[in-house]
Order: sequence, then C-alpha cells, then structure tokens
Amino acid sequence: MEFLKNYKNCLLSIRQVKLHPLLAQPDLRDYCQKQQIHIEAWAPLGQGRLLDHSVLKEIAEVHNKSIAQIILRWDLQNGIITIPKSVKESRIKENANIFDFELSVNEMKQIDDLNENIRIGADPDHFTF
Repeated sequence: MEFLKNYKNCLLSIRQVKLHPLLAQPDLRDYCQKQQIHIEAWAPLGQGRLLDHSVLKEIAEVHNKSIAQIILRWDLQNGIITIPKSVKESRIKENANIFDFELSVNEMKQIDDLNENIRIGADPDHFTF
C-alpha cells in the first residue's frame, strides 16, 4: 500500500446513474459534488426519447446543433461524465462535436427546468427481483 501514497490525489470515485434532462437528479448531483464523487450519466439521451423535445429543439436550432449535442453539452457544462451509446459512425462523430459552442446561463436553466424526475425503464427504488 506504500505505492498508493504517491497516487492518493489520482484516485477517483465515480457513480454511474441514469441521468438526462427529464431525470436531472439535482439532489444526487449536489450530494456527489460535496463528497467529491464524479457522476457518469447512463442513458444521457433518455434512450432516444428526448430527441424531439420542443425546448431542446429550440436551443439546438439557435446553435445549429442536434438535440443530442445540446444534451451532451449540458452534461459537459454540469461536470457530468457522459459516454453516449451509438453504433453509427455519423452519430459517434456528431456526439463528439460539442466543444465549439457553449450553452448560456439561460439555456442551462431552461434545460434544468425540464426535470420531472421521469424514469425511462426500471426504477431501482421499486424493482422486483
């Protein structure tokens, strides 16, 4: 364990949770930030169900970006680790193209305000084994 003394500042704690604009998990994000736990978003695009949301579409049009890019940029600006799933080369490239713009404070708030604590899929608090 002696070798860990040199790397203590490199050790991270990461928690992967379902997180997207309709399930923004603000309390969990706040807790994790205070505990120095990084969050990785699972299903950051709401399993594709957010890709036609009107508010996200308006913001996307302003920036000439896709809705997916807007959501991924929101994650980035919130310090959320995001690895979107795709098997299509064009979408993989598009998902990576989020570093040439920034969402305004107002746009970030608009997206934050979409939170309805809506889970798509199983709820870990009410799961039957």
